[in-house]
Parts: sequence; structure tokens; C-alpha cells
Amino acid sequence: MENRWFLSIIQEDFRAGRISLEKTVKLLEKLNIRCDGNHVKNVFKENDKQKNGKITIEDFRAIYRSFAYREDIVEIFNVYSRNHKILSEQNLMEFLKKEQYVLEIDKVIANEIIQKYEPIEEVKNQHQMTIEGFLRYMNSNDCLLFKKNCTQVYHDMTRPLSDYFISSSHNTYLISGQLIGPSDLWGYASALVKGCRCIEIDCWDGSQNEPVVYHGYTLTSKILFKTVIQVINKYAFMALKFKILVKNKKIGTIEETIERIGTNKQGRIVEYEEEEDEEESEEKDNVTTPMLKENKEKELEEKKSIISNFISYSKKKKIRKVKLSLELSDLVIYTKAEKFKSFHHAQINQKFNENNSIGELRARKLSKQKAREFISHTNSFITRIYPKATRTDSSNYIPQEFWNVGCQMVALNFQTPGVPMDLYNGKFLDNGGCGYLLKPEILRNPKLNFSPSEFKHYNPTILSIRLISGFQLPSTYWNNSLVLIEIYGIPDDQTKQQTHVIRRNAFDPRWNETFTFTIHAPEMALIRFVAESQSTIGANEFLGQYTLPLLCMEKDKFLLSAMMSFHYFSLPFKKASQESLTIPLCTYCFTVGA
Repeated sequence: MENRWFLSIIQEDFRAGRISLEKTVKLLEKLNIRCDGNHVKNVFKENDKQKNGKITIEDFRAIYRSFAYREDIVEIFNVYSRNHKILSEQNLMEFLKKEQYVLEIDKVIANEIIQKYEPIEEVKNQHQMTIEGFLRYMNSNDCLLFKKNCTQVYHDMTRPLSDYFISSSHNTYLISGQLIGPSDLWGYASALVKGCRCIEIDCWDGSQNEPVVYHGYTLTSKILFKTVIQVINKYAFMALKFKILVKNKKIGTIEETIERIGTNKQGRIVEYEEEEDEEESEEKDNVTTPMLKENKEKELEEKKSIISNFISYSKKKKIRKVKLSLELSDLVIYTKAEKFKSFHHAQINQKFNENNSIGELRARKLSKQKAREFISHTNSFITRIYPKATRTDSSNYIPQEFWNVGCQMVALNFQTPGVPMDLYNGKFLDNGGCGYLLKPEILRNPKLNFSPSEFKHYNPTILSIRLISGFQLPSTYWNNSLVLIEIYGIPDDQTKQQTHVIRRNAFDPRWNETFTFTIHAPEMALIRFVAESQSTIGANEFLGQYTLPLLCMEKDKFLLSAMMSFHYFSLPFKKASQESLTIPLCTYCFTVGA
């Protein structure tokens, strides 16, 4: 029956006798086999016995089996199939109970799986499953590592904004460096599509009374404010409530704003004095960037001068006069920007609708020295953290340290790939990817007196992961495959472990290793799987990664597919009207027990 089914799908393509590499790829896609192009080329070459760029139907069958019939999955199938050919409903139920820990299983559920995944009609009608159906089931979304209910909005969304982590970007309009480079509408579209809920619009006077957006006092290019608004209108409401909060400086109180309702405010400008934001005094970084490799000395000096002026502008503490449109001011209600002075000052003077922005260095110092006060502050007030001024290359800090003290808006440069954005994307996969995550109770309940550096759970979670194999990792010069498992969370939970290296095999490396972690604050923890190719010279080559919240992991799954994402691609979850930007690099198999 498997033979007839297989031939019925492919024989039409072999009418001419042999097929090319291009047709082979298309035929594999027709059979629902996702393949890396380089691996297909290599396997095709091995089966092209006549070396003429064409293969027979039997050659194709061998190629199909090398991609579809993964040894580790076939071994599992054979354990539960009495004749190594067919799984009955009872066999499938036994597998689901013993390996997948699906305790409430019956024939109805087992048959639903068979009907959904078994491709051969005769077998399906007998309520049985072949290896073909089993392979499809094991590589389906029903066996993903990520919990199904976490792909929907399931958190309580009725609480005050200060109770949520909010996906936030820094200088959203920039797609390169902070001082020299383009401002682009793509920055807004990309961030919003990724679920970002807090974007920055640095608005300045432009020519002919046309407001522009750019990073002030730098050489970044300018874009029109009106085009930014158009892009926000197009992309902001893919998952939200069709509401926008404007966070900005504000003149006067909410009561005064209410009194002005109905009055003509057009063109009215109010001038006031304020103390400029002070970058942390300990910021001593040497301001040089790799972008400034110009041959012309004059241009080099000019750019260095701009950088130096920008940094000093950011660091000086002085009083300046500010002009603010009354119309813009009155749009600010719940998110008024207020300079942070101290936790004590905020406790006495700060109002519920006033938010603070704190630089990375000062926030780090406060989180280490006054963690409990910091958490108490973020219980009541929205706090935004932004990168230090010397990150002119748009690099990012690790966001976890500020999530640990309850900071709601931990702003990153979304255009810059790397570990910080991997963690960010992974964390905000939860709650349907809507960009809002209800903070855990330890960060919302003052009675718990939580401190990330002094927290020891009386009953810690023990996480056990059996990492069995990989599949179709990207080919490299060395092809020495290994996997790192990293835990990010409170300081006591941060750790990583590594598999041994599989030499010269990126196609189907098998590690079959078990790792155990003790997690004291699982509600704060992220787990990151990283595939690398070991190099004999220099650092290992990054192949891909997958990050998710620990509590979003399905427990006790035997075989789970995880997608690995390239540096420049988003994680493998589509949003409405969004093309998938992911490439499957690797499939991992896990046993997860807690």
C-alpha cells in the first residue's frame, strides 16, 4: 500500500524516465518534505550515479527516504509497531501514554490523529497508521515544543499597564547606526509586525513646516512625520484594541487638560524650562566606531566631532528651554514622561500617570544595589530602560536583568540581531505574541518581598532535557555539530550546558544526551537552544537558535520539533498579513520533564 501511494504521487513526474535537481526539490515539496537546498544538492549528487544531472525513480526513492525516514523516528515507530509496518489505534495510544504522557487518551483521540496525518486511504479507513503517517504526526505542530495555548492571548488583560511587560523598541526609525546612517519607514513596519507595542518617533521641525523624524544632533537621515503615521496606521493594529497612548512631555495636569476640551489650541506653543536628562557619570567608554574608516581626514574629523558633541550633549546636566505644542501635550494622558530622580522622590511625588526613562548604566547600578526598591517602583510606575549613549553601532544589552526587577519597557534596537533580540523575541512569543505579558506575581505582590539576587525557591523546578538529534543543520566547512542549552533568568538560574561535538555531520547528528537544570524562578526563566559548528580556528560558527519562556514548554514530550532561526530572520510564528521570514535549519528531539 505504501508503494502504491508513493508511486501514485511521483510516477507522472518520471514519464520521461529521469528528473533533474530542480524537479527533485519540487517533488520533495509536493511530498511535504522541508529540505535545506545544500543538503538536497549533496544527497542528489550522491545518488546521481551517471553524473549527468538526472536521477531515476529508484534514486528519488532513496533521496526521499534519507529526508523523510529519520532513523530516530523510525526506531520509535518500531518499538510500538508489532510488525514494524503498522500502528493500530491501541499501539498509538500506548505510545502517547508512555512517551508523550498524554494520560487522558482514548480511541477517539487516537483516531483523530490517524485521520489527520495518515496519507494512505486504505490504512486510514482501517484506523491504522503507517510510518508515513507517524512521520507526519511527529513533525507536525501537534508535537511542537511550544505550548498551543501560549499561541493565543490568555493572560488577564484587564490590569493596570504597570503590571505588564511591554515589547518596546529604541529609536525605531533607525535601521543601522545611531549617529550615521539611514532612518527608514521599514524600521517601524518591521518592529510592529514583530509585535512591538512601544515605538519611538523623534519629531523635529522640518522645511516648509513639514515635521521630520530623525535622531537629533546626528547625521542620520530624515523621514517625513506624516509617512511614519501612515505606516503606523497600516501595521499597528494587527492584534490590538485599536488604541494608541502617546508618551511625551506634558504641560500641566490632567485636570487642566480636561478644562481645555473644546477650546481652540491650534498653533498654540507653550515654552517651559526643564533639566536635561543626565547620562550616568560612570559612562567612560571611548567613543570610536568601526564605521569611521574613511580615507578623507576632513570627513573623519567632522564625524568624530559630531559623535563627541552628541555624547557630551547626552551627559551634560543643564537647564534648557523647551517648546511644546499644546495640542500634542493634551494628547498625553496616561503616559506622561517624567524625569527619574530617585525611588524615594518618586514614592512621595510621582503620580500614577507619570512614567520614567532610565539609562542602561544607571538602571543596572540600581538593580544591583536597590533591587527591592526598584521592584516596588515598577509595581506602581511604568519604567523604560534605554541603551547607553555609546552604543553608536546600535548594539544591545541583555534585557533579562531589567525584566528581573519588573521594568515594563526594556527598549532594544530591533534592527540588531544577536542574543539580546533572541531573548526578546523568545519572551514575547508568549500570550499570542500580542506584545503584552502579565508580570509574574513575585513582581506584582509587594508582600512577597522578592529580590532576584537573593531568591531561593523552597521547592525549585527540576528541568530534564534529553537532546536526541538534529536534522539538516546548515552545512559549513567543518560540519562539526554541537548544541548549547542556555538558561536566562534570575542570577542563580543563569547557566548553560553543551553537547559533545559530532564530527563531519550536519545532516543528521545524534547526541542522545540528557541535561538537568535546577530552576528557582521558572516564571522568570527563558531557555535558549543554540546550534553551532565547532571550528578548529577561532570562535564556533553560529548556525541557528530557538528561544522560548520555560513555562511555555510542553512538559514530558518525547519528540518535539523546534525551528532554528537565522540571525536576520524572525522566529517561526506567522502573524496576520505577514509573510513567514523563517528558514527551518534544524529539528531537535527532546524529552522534557519537570
